[in-house]
Amino acid sequence: MSGNTFGKNFSVTSWGESHGPAVGIVIDGCPSLINIDINAIQSELDRRAPGQSDLTTPRKEKDQVKILSGIYQGKTTGTPLTLIIENQNQKSSDYHHLNEIYRPGHADFVYDKKYGIRDPRGGGRSSARMTAGLVAAGAVAKVILKDKLEISILAYVNQVHQIKAQINPLQVTLQQIEATPVRCPDSQSAQKMIDYIKEVKNNGDSVGGIIECVVKNVPIGLGEPVFDKLSANLAKAMFSINAVKGFEIGNGFTAATLLGSENNDPFINDRNQIKAQSNRAGGILGGISNGMPIVFRTAFKPTPTIGKNQQTVNRQGKKVELEAKGRHDPCVLPRAVPVVEAMAAITICDAFLSQFKE
Repeated sequence: MSGNTFGKNFSVTSWGESHGPAVGIVIDGCPSLINIDINAIQSELDRRAPGQSDLTTPRKEKDQVKILSGIYQGKTTGTPLTLIIENQNQKSSDYHHLNEIYRPGHADFVYDKKYGIRDPRGGGRSSARMTAGLVAAGAVAKVILKDKLEISILAYVNQVHQIKAQINPLQVTLQQIEATPVRCPDSQSAQKMIDYIKEVKNNGDSVGGIIECVVKNVPIGLGEPVFDKLSANLAKAMFSINAVKGFEIGNGFTAATLLGSENNDPFINDRNQIKAQSNRAGGILGGISNGMPIVFRTAFKPTPTIGKNQQTVNRQGKKVELEAKGRHDPCVLPRAVPVVEAMAAITICDAFLSQFKE
């Protein structure tokens, strides 16, 4: 099965299944002599872990990370870095009734047709459980970016269904984000989101929304022409996250409704430093970072597993009425926030190591 590795210079290979013994990642290209605090990695995983509140799945996983290789005396050695997270709270019996049934909105049908076999237990390889390894890799990438460039990456829930936060992206703090279980820095909008998610959950349904991400202190010049544009690789990184259905950077789709005079960012000379006066481009021009904060948004669909009856078919094409069982998030956004940060960190770290190879 191909397609399990992301990045060229900071290369992350994901492995494992939702109901297997463990999930994890192997990082190739991690520079040597980077101080790695396993508690910092664990802290990121704790933000993604299930069972955080009544807004998320009740599945209980400690997501305790272990480092198997690539570290000596707390520093990276330059050799492949392997991190493992054991699965401890699987309930595979919840999925026995799905052995022959294709769940609407899931990858069951396409996996079965592509490979001739699939793991119905939690979705197997297509499960959001795979993002645990990505968050661990992103935590390592964050350390490198902080150590080398003082880059900061913050993501947060900007919208749930029709409820939108009223915020200035450049003024959002981690404390504001973590102050509520929905991870929206606008406290008034956050409470409305929480109430709506609970209402949807009680009705046996699910809801989607938008996560916004801001990356500060990015140097000018990250990204390569044409096929390795920083914006293109960020888009690919975000679309590799389960449930993502849309991506935009800067003005994004709004740019299609503007004139060039309204959408361009004028250049100015600020104390002998050339810079953009505004940031409608979202920090990237021609696929290359321009020194402004990178600002992008990622749209997540509603969780496809819901408590309502759904029309589907089995492997033989026979009509089936499905009422799914199992433990699922009514809204994936709160737990997806650290995943978005992680994939942004991996992408930018990969571009940084390409631009500034020693």
